[in-house]
Amino acid sequence: MSYILLMNDNNILGVVLAGGQSKRFGLDKSQVSLNGKILINYILSEIHEEFSEILIVANNEIDHMNSKKISKIKDFKKDLGPLGGVLTAMKWIKQFNKNFQWISTFPADTPFFKKKFLQDFLNKIEFNGSKLFFIKSNNTRHNIFGLWSLKLLDQLEEDLINKGERKVETWANSIGVKIINLDFKNFDPFFNINTKEDLEIANKILNKND
Repeated sequence: MSYILLMNDNNILGVVLAGGQSKRFGLDKSQVSLNGKILINYILSEIHEEFSEILIVANNEIDHMNSKKISKIKDFKKDLGPLGGVLTAMKWIKQFNKNFQWISTFPADTPFFKKKFLQDFLNKIEFNGSKLFFIKSNNTRHNIFGLWSLKLLDQLEEDLINKGERKVETWANSIGVKIINLDFKNFDPFFNINTKEDLEIANKILNKND
């Protein structure tokens, strides 16, 4: 199925996972300003036109771009990590009887991501091949940039709540994740900001490209 047909079917919910504690940074990364724009708005501005609806999973009261497309909820249960955010989004779909069959997840701390990479990712997917897909760029696997089938909900809830699995990579490997490779010759645009030093690097990259 082509990217255009897939998005026209409106069966993918865009989900930004912003519920992390940002311990290494020292404050909520999603609200950090980079070149006059808060981090979460970098990803939102790229994916906003790609989805009929976007859900932000965040446990703090955060600012973000204003849009009727965007809803915001807290984790249904705290301290479950990114898998908890994924499960929260799936439960939201079921609770409100949404028609989405997949969720496409994004972090809130990757300011150089572009919508073209989402298009390239989805165009390379054979949807009958797996219930879970992750992006890999320049030999680095990105476990938060993923496409998750709603058919995983029950298994995820069982493993997360009853078995205590917290690691995205471990759980994904046990499910049978398919990896989609995207290669970049120079700078890897999946650079994410974990520390204040990373923020300084991002500022330098932006200033260099201005």
